[in-house]
Amino acid sequence: MPERWPRFLRAAAIVAIALALAILPFVVGTQGNAWVRIIDFALLYVMLALGLNIVVGYAGLLDLGYIAFYAVGAYLYALLASPHLTDNFEFIQTLFPDGLHHSIWLILPLGAGLAALFGIALGAPTLRLRGDYLAIVTLGFGEIVRIFLNNLNAPLNVTNGPQGIGNIEPIRLGGINLGRTQTWSGFEIPSVYLYYYLFLAIAIAIIVLTVRLQDSRLGRAWMAIREDELAAQSMGINTRDVKLLAFALGASFGGVAGALFAAFQGFVSPESFNLMESVVIVSMVVLGGMGHVPGVILGALLLAGLPEALRHVAGPIQQGLFGHELIAPEALRMLLFGTAMVVVMLYRPQGLWPAPSTGRRMHGVPPGGQAPRSPR
Repeated sequence: MPERWPRFLRAAAIVAIALALAILPFVVGTQGNAWVRIIDFALLYVMLALGLNIVVGYAGLLDLGYIAFYAVGAYLYALLASPHLTDNFEFIQTLFPDGLHHSIWLILPLGAGLAALFGIALGAPTLRLRGDYLAIVTLGFGEIVRIFLNNLNAPLNVTNGPQGIGNIEPIRLGGINLGRTQTWSGFEIPSVYLYYYLFLAIAIAIIVLTVRLQDSRLGRAWMAIREDELAAQSMGINTRDVKLLAFALGASFGGVAGALFAAFQGFVSPESFNLMESVVIVSMVVLGGMGHVPGVILGALLLAGLPEALRHVAGPIQQGLFGHELIAPEALRMLLFGTAMVVVMLYRPQGLWPAPSTGRRMHGVPPGGQAPRSPR
């Protein structure tokens, strides 16, 4: 929000946005709860895109295996909030005769911490890699995690392999089960609405944290490495530790989003964490504008919401125009998705909403300066 706005206008804008977000599920829900569910998933993608933005946008490190941290958080919640471990391991059944029913407020920090450790494990051996080489290594890391999840069902059944883990308990807050419709004063609030408010609150917290990181000493160190790592090192920045912090903090956001995803879905399997998901999250950051929080949020909402909306409307539109479906909605969805990405990269390579300095720099305008005059 521009600093030059008068204080009362900024306050009024914040109140208006808060009211709009508060009533959004009730407005969208008039067309069916499926649309509110799409918004819920869009908020999860906002968290993922903001986490990846720390690595790609702030530190300039290309990560094509980010979905692995999402999987770590999801499987951690699934194992700690389902009967899977007690059904397959007698000693766990002995320790927890009533089953594993851990609170979301315990699992979220654990998921963030475990994902951060995985981020450090990825970052440590790749500190000297840049560009294409780093992309290949991170891509391989993401695939290794998915393959492990797919095969850790023998000799010990830890992840249940390709069958996935089901019967995952929903989130409970103060005795309120978010997995069931709640009735207050005769007014019913469906489960997807309850999850919407929880996801929105956590997404706002991540946005605030990301903005504060951007303006912090650590954030400036990341951007110095992004612009010129050798110059940053010569100025006294410990590039090793700063890079590892970028991987760890970015991964922790993915772990939080993964835990929320598992609770929301009630089921996880390795199929949900394939390479295409990593590519989509990278596309969100690039499409919106790398390093610019509002742009990343815009890119996440567009790429998470519009393809799902097309899935619902592509069939009826073709039926109305041609009397039958010419192209399957899923294929048309990906076709339009790819076409839109190509067009944007051709005409807006800096993203739909880039950081002001980035947009000026890409057009030959130095930050804080004026455009150079053409020679006469």
